[in-house]
Amino acid sequence: MIETIQLGMAAELLDHAPELLDDVKAGAGELRFLANRLRESLGDVLRVAESRGERLEAYELDAEESGAYEDDDVPEGQEPPPNRRSEPARPAS
Repeated sequence: MIETIQLGMAAELLDHAPELLDDVKAGAGELRFLANRLRESLGDVLRVAESRGERLEAYELDAEESGAYEDDDVPEGQEPPPNRRSEPARPAS
């Protein structure tokens, strides 16, 4: 899946970035190259997040319309989706 490749490449880039940023001998060209790759990866990750959010919304809408989703179906320790909560979500601790 292309999303997996994009996320993997972004993770590798983030792993490499501190090494280059900490290198006092790194030139402007190398840093500009890193900045451009980080920008590209951020764009890819944003597209993945938006796509997954859209798919999640569609899934929740389908489940709600079919009546297949009930609050009792939520695994223990997990919160139901926001549109199915009977009370506000608790802040993460």
